[in-house]
Formats: sequence, C-alpha cells, structure tokens
Amino acid sequence: MKINDLLVKECMILDLKATDKKGAITEMVNKLYDTGRIDDKEVFEEGILAREAQTTTGLGDGIAMPHAKNKAVVKPTVLFARSKEGLDYEALDGQPTYLFFMIAAPEGANDTHLQALASLSRLLLNPGMIADLKAANTADEVLSIIDKAEKKLDEEEKEVVEEVEDAPFVVAVTACPTGIAHTYMAEDALKNKAKEMGINIKVETNGSEGVKHKLTDEEIARAAGVIVAADKNVEMARFDGKKLVNRPVSDGIKKTEELLRLATDGSASVYHSSANASESEGEESSSGSVGAKIYKDLMNGVSHMLPFVIGGGIAIALAFLIDQMLGVPQDQLSQLGSYHPIAAYFKTIGDTAFGFMLPVLAGFIASSIADRPGLIVGFAAGAMSASGVAFGQLTDTIPSGFLGALVGGFLAGYVIVFLKFIFKGLPKALDGIKSILFYPVFGLLITGFLMLFVNIPMSAINNALNNFLANLSGGNAALLGALLASMMVIDMGGPINKAAYLFGTGTLAATVESGGSVVMASVMAGGMVPPLAIFIAIMLFKNQFTKKEQESALPNLIMGFSFITEGAIPFAASDPLRMIPSFVIGAAVTGGLVGSLGIKLMAPHGGIFVIALVSNPLMYLLFIILGAFISALVLGTLLKRKHAKANA
Repeated sequence: MKINDLLVKECMILDLKATDKKGAITEMVNKLYDTGRIDDKEVFEEGILAREAQTTTGLGDGIAMPHAKNKAVVKPTVLFARSKEGLDYEALDGQPTYLFFMIAAPEGANDTHLQALASLSRLLLNPGMIADLKAANTADEVLSIIDKAEKKLDEEEKEVVEEVEDAPFVVAVTACPTGIAHTYMAEDALKNKAKEMGINIKVETNGSEGVKHKLTDEEIARAAGVIVAADKNVEMARFDGKKLVNRPVSDGIKKTEELLRLATDGSASVYHSSANASESEGEESSSGSVGAKIYKDLMNGVSHMLPFVIGGGIAIALAFLIDQMLGVPQDQLSQLGSYHPIAAYFKTIGDTAFGFMLPVLAGFIASSIADRPGLIVGFAAGAMSASGVAFGQLTDTIPSGFLGALVGGFLAGYVIVFLKFIFKGLPKALDGIKSILFYPVFGLLITGFLMLFVNIPMSAINNALNNFLANLSGGNAALLGALLASMMVIDMGGPINKAAYLFGTGTLAATVESGGSVVMASVMAGGMVPPLAIFIAIMLFKNQFTKKEQESALPNLIMGFSFITEGAIPFAASDPLRMIPSFVIGAAVTGGLVGSLGIKLMAPHGGIFVIALVSNPLMYLLFIILGAFISALVLGTLLKRKHAKANA
C-alpha cells in the first residue's frame, strides 16, 4: 500500500482557517468526520489530544503529525492540511507550523497500513518535498509530490548500505507510545546523521507493527555505545555494561548529533541492569535521578490503576445513589448500596473493578522495574495486600490495602531484579526457561513470604491513617483540605499534583461505603479552581490578556467544571510567578472550606458530572466558584501591577 492510497483529495485542507492548535485539531477532525473517514468526532479527537498530552506532535521545521489509533476510525486515512500563515502548534522548535498530516488509524490497523504510515514519517525528513508541499496549489499537486518522493525513498531503501571501515559502530532503539510516527522519524534521523558523521549504526524500531531490525547480542557487544530514544519501556537488560544514552524519542529526531556524539566519545554513563537502573545516570538519562526513576515506576502503576478506580468507584457510588432515590427502610440502612436489585448489580460491577485496583497498581509498578517477569509477582503482591496474609495460627489475616500494594509492587520488582542477577551466570541454553519458570516461581515464593512482613506494618499505618481521616473535623480537616487542594495546583499534572491525587484516591476505597471521602472532595475541588479562575479573570480583566488568551476562556470554563486542571497550564507556564500563587490562594480557600464542612465525594473524577455523588452539592459548587473568584481577583490585581510597571 502506497501513502497516496491513504491520502484522500476530499480530506485535504489547503487553506486551514484555524489560528491555534486546538482549533486546527478540531477543524481537521471535522473534515475527517464530514468525509466519512471517522464516525465519532469526540472519540477520535480525545485520542488526538491524549497523544498530544504525552508530547507534542509538532515536530518542528513547520511540520506537525497528529495521530490516533482508535475505534472511531472507519477507514485508515492521512489528512493533509496547510496553514498559509502558519500557527502556534507548540512545536518542538517553538516555530510556527504550516503543514499537517493527521493520521487516522483504526484499532485493527494491519501491517500494510502501518508500514505506509511509517514511510510517510520518513518522507517528512525530506526538505525538498516539504518546500514543494508549501507551494502546491491543488490536491492533485500534493498527491504528485508525495508519489515522487515515495518512489525516491523506495529506491534509496533498496540500496545496500555498507559499513565504513574503522568507523565507530553504534546501536539504537527508537519507540514512541503509539508507534506510528516518531518511532520511524527518529530511526531515519539517526541513520542520516550517522552517515553524515561517518558513524556506522543499526537502529531497532519498536513500533505498532512490532519490533523491527532487532539488535543481536553480537551487535550490542561490539557497539561503542547504545542510544535509546524512547517514550515507552523497551527491553533494557541486554544493554548491561554498555555506555548508554537514554532520551525521549523527540531527541532522536531533533538532537541526533548530540546523541551520536555522546554514544561515541565515551562520555555516556554505563548502564547496569543488575542494579535495576532502567535508565543510566547523568545528564543523558531521561529521568536524571533515582527519585525520578522511582516516580516513573510509581506512575506506571498509577496510570494503569486509575481506570479501575474511576470506573469501579463511580459504579459503586451510583449503587448508593440508586438506593437513596428508591428508598431504603430505616432498619435496612446497613444494606444501602445493595438493597434494591439494580443497585446491588451496580455495586457488584464496581466491586469487581475495585478488586483489580491493588493488583494492577502493584503489578505495573513491578513491570516498570523488572519488565514482564515482574508483572505476575507484582499482581500477586497486590492481591495479597488486598486480601491479607496469615502464617498458620501465628498471625491473623492482615490486609494492608493501598500502602501495602504500593510497597509490594516495588518489592516484587526488585525481587525479580535480584533473581536476574542471581541467574545471570546460567548457561545461555536456559535463557528461555528463566522467564517462564525460574522468575515467576522463585519470585512468587520470595515475594509471597516477604509480604507477610510488609502487611503487618503497612496494615498498622493504613488503619492509623484511615482512623485519623475519619476523626478529622473542623480546623484539622480544613487544614488538610487546604494543603491537598494547594498541592493539586502547584504543578498541575506534575509530581506534587499526582501525589495529592494519589492520596485522595487511596482514601476512597475505605470510605466510599460510608458516604465518600472528604480528602477526595478537597482534592477534586482544588483541581477545578485554576481553569475556572482563568475564565473568570478573562471576563473581569479582559484587557490584561492577549486576544489568543481570551479565546481560551470558554475551553477553560469547560475544563474547569470537568476537573481538568491542565487547562491552566499554558497560562501558568507563561507567567508562573503571578499565575501559580493566585491559583494556590483560591484552591487553598476552596479545599479548606470543603474540609471544614466535611463534604464527602464518592467518585475519584468527573467534576460537575458527578455532582450528584457529593454529600452537599450546593455548598461544594459554591466553595469551588468562591475559590475561583478569589484566584481571579488576585490574578487580575497582579497583572494590573505588572502592566502598570511595564508602562511606567
């Protein structure tokens, strides 16, 4: 399949009207919908925005390649669009973007489609083709330019590239989350720059079509250095003892010379898999520190756990809501949430999802640390933290809950790392059996016994924490609510925000059957303040904002009421010294008031859409709006002073 088989003339936009990133995405998605290439605009656009949230697809040099692979796609399509004036797409180089290739791939996209999309990624490195596309006047010209460039690429790929004698040899791995675009662009960028620098290179791609050009043990052994340009986990243990440069996949596209220099001049750090450093230390590590590595492992577990928490929590909360609406006799209040059959069924659904919460958390923490062998051991550790473990008649069955699963996940991962070190000296003939027999069996047994010692102290801490939270009232609850709400807005989606949200969701499981969590209510209320504050500030102090900023007022209103704190990130990034303190003040007031009144929330997400699951909906909304107004007034005052000083 050729690229032009996916490019459709009816889908092209040769004069994009949008002036900003969000508008451009919406305009392109609408075009795909209007031409019948997708059947659900909202689902597909959510997929595009989710990919953009990971890292921008604005590649620089005036090109963007937004892409999504989901169920909304009816026919695999590449939409070509051009902005004659250029627009701010948050590109990697900070420059305007003129050319857009929006890729729509169905969930079951076959290898043929994916190979065509990979070829398109490679074509975008051709400056001549890009210049021609900018000057094209018709859709037919666009198709002709791409067809000509693709034929040239086919001829180049048929050429046998011989290694330069006595030149350094480097191996590399490229991978992006979707495996459609950046993976192959980084591959070609590294190859082209290596050829220019007189370096021999082999690049393994971990894309949607699987692993291609897999590196052999012999190639890794003779390599002067290793480059991993990836935004997802790749097989790392094979690089033990090698000089390794670990960077995001975007660096593989834009910083190829730097990566190749680090890999060949001996300045890269040595990677040690036995110490479980899945990334090398030093500035060439994408994490940069042990703390960041731990955070990455934790977030791997949390990101996989949250859908179970959100889905299960809301299903359980709906069960209580249904029983409250239908009525439950006074003497049967202990059955609230499962009294009526329909409520009981909702609760069964929710309990089932909740049952996976802790095993998934621990399992994916362990898999981030020790790759696939850690998954089974982590799942078991999480399940044991939920059900409890006992040793004959010596101890009672002691569940340790959320904290036990968190510790158990790290424990399971490092047990597998320890086993990898122990079994490293075994003959290579046993490599196959290690993953399917030695690691799971010994890992399960060792971790299982160790969980006995984890569950006892973690259970005590967990119970003490739950009792502390249950007894909070007045000033103490207000102080905790203000603190957590402030944490939600300090870095909006960063480690501090995640810590507060994680703490809130951790309290939800123990409180949902008693009406919900005050902590979770404070967390969500605080997170809703910044985008709402931006909307109010723009309405009250319009002249203090640029025209482009004014256009984001309505989206921020919607994101604020939807509990999407990240809507305020562009404003915070542009003026953190004024924006963030303003947000913190309003969020702290909101969280403190929610905590002082003991307002409870039974759902971990949803914003205004789960307002029925709040114990006091009217006061809850009032406190959120009050905090947003306070933030907006503080922000407006600070901006006035800023502009008055600038004009003085």
